[in-house]
Amino acid sequence: MTVPRRFLLIDDNPHDQLLAREAFAELCPDCHLTSASDGPQALEILQTTDDLPEVILLDINMPLMNGFEVLQALKTDTRLAPIPVVMMSTSGAPEDVTAAYTLYASSYLVKAQDFPAFVNQIECFLRYWAHCRTIHA
Repeated sequence: MTVPRRFLLIDDNPHDQLLAREAFAELCPDCHLTSASDGPQALEILQTTDDLPEVILLDINMPLMNGFEVLQALKTDTRLAPIPVVMMSTSGAPEDVTAAYTLYASSYLVKAQDFPAFVNQIECFLRYWAHCRTIHA
């Protein structure tokens, strides 16, 4: 089975973006990880490319548009709605998890607190998506 190769990370934290880039480089060097620092930037990227990501990783707590607002915008756009969105947040609050799934998130991960655990989390994430089929693959 093949792992999706195109991912979009939407996260305002430069440190989290760096950790994700390092984890992806270590675990899936053939993967292409694009980063956006906020919702409007992510939507601009998505609306101006023909090479859509196969999976989106989306933080909740961001300025300008929070993750729920971004998720809602993604799911109301017929071109973007089929892309699986994995919420990846420091919040494990039940109301956040419920809100994410109510807005049709594909999955919800609570970010690991240290780099080795985060790498393990990304490894599990990639292994999972290797067994899934995405519409843009």
